[in-house]
Amino acid sequence: AINPEYEVNRIGEFLRQTLKKTGLSKVVIGLSGGIDSATSLMLAVGALGKENVHVLLMPYKTHNPQGLQQAKDVVAFLQIPQTQVEAISIDAAVDAIKRSLGISEDDTVRLGNIMARVRMIMLFDRAKKRDTLVLGTENKSEYLLGYFTRGGDELSDIEPVQHLYKTQVYELANYLGLPPQIIEQSPTAGLWHGQTDEGEFGFSYKEADQVLYLYFDRKMSIGDIKKKGFANAENIVKYALSNQYKHKVPYSLSPKIKAKNT
Repeated sequence: AINPEYEVNRIGEFLRQTLKKTGLSKVVIGLSGGIDSATSLMLAVGALGKENVHVLLMPYKTHNPQGLQQAKDVVAFLQIPQTQVEAISIDAAVDAIKRSLGISEDDTVRLGNIMARVRMIMLFDRAKKRDTLVLGTENKSEYLLGYFTRGGDELSDIEPVQHLYKTQVYELANYLGLPPQIIEQSPTAGLWHGQTDEGEFGFSYKEADQVLYLYFDRKMSIGDIKKKGFANAENIVKYALSNQYKHKVPYSLSPKIKAKNT
């Protein structure tokens, strides 16, 4: 469990100080209607003021229409001025790339990756146009599991909830008072019909978060974690370890350059 009030204050100060260091005063966020982006948006509005937060909605055809409506509901709930909200369909861009590369509609993973990358192109373009930072929405569970698209939803300038596990984001969302329909929906990246995070994993966030915490934070062995009653521990850890390369790329012969203290 977390101390929600402490986290809200901590994250708010982090956002304000980071913007101060960069010399910028605003952020732009891609809002999907899911709990991570809704919570991140609410934190940014609370810390920076709604006048300093731009919201981008980027729907694709009929994919996840419920998510689009929920994103609009979040905007209305937070009373974000319509001048701060922009909706851009990614249909044309995604379909053009799909045709060029010969990707079929059935190739859901490749198509989903393209959708994530197109959205990130649009976010960074809007950040340049409006002189803002891109506010990310990744949580610690997604990060450790490698559940993101390289060059897509992993890219951002500032991450407000990346230090929190998914179940902790739920705690924060409840504390902040997000609408029940946002909190109670099944987590999904909205990349194809019926897609859910937990359906792809084969395990729940509730189980994964406990195992990930014990393995990565507490440094416990898989065997010891199993003894605590987590029969799925090996599958969860294997899933995470199979994607650890995503945190290490690009591989290079050159040593990492470190700035000298000044």
